[in-house]
Parts: sequence; structure tokens; C-alpha cells
Amino acid sequence: MRLRVKEVAQEKAMGLAKLSRLSDISYKTIQKIWRNPYHDASLSTINRIARVLEVPATALLEDIPKTRYPKNIVTTSSRSINLRIRT
Repeated sequence: MRLRVKEVAQEKAMGLAKLSRLSDISYKTIQKIWRNPYHDASLSTINRIARVLEVPATALLEDIPKTRYPKNIVTTSSRSINLRIRT
């Protein structure tokens, strides 16, 4: 899964700080998601961002076929819907 938070927020003319403030999610977390669309985000976080952006949560998710994953991406546990960057 790839998060489309940056693209959707930009379409709505909303920046990092405003999204952070209105969603009550730390600026640092929003910044991580903004810079890395493969960041591991909880469903709660995705839902809060979606509410602020006035879109369904599914609008923030993009299904990427495994053949197109960047090479440094690994999947996380089944409790998470996203991917994590291997460091």
C-alpha cells in the first residue's frame, strides 16, 4: 500500500501544519507520511487525516503491485496495512 496523503492534501490546498493541527496528529508524524508514502500508519491515523481532507479513507490508499515495490520496502505484520522502509 502507498499512502496518497501528500497528493490529496495538495489538491485541497492544505499544508503539513494545517493538516497536523486539524487532525490532531503530531507534525512529525504527518511529515513522515508526507515524505514517505510507504510510511507505516495506523487505521486511526488514516481515518483522522481522511476526515480532515473530507475524503473517504480509501482515497488515501493506493494499491501497488508487489512487482512495483521499491527494492528497500518490506511488508510489516498483518496488523498493519502499510509498508515500512528497511533501514
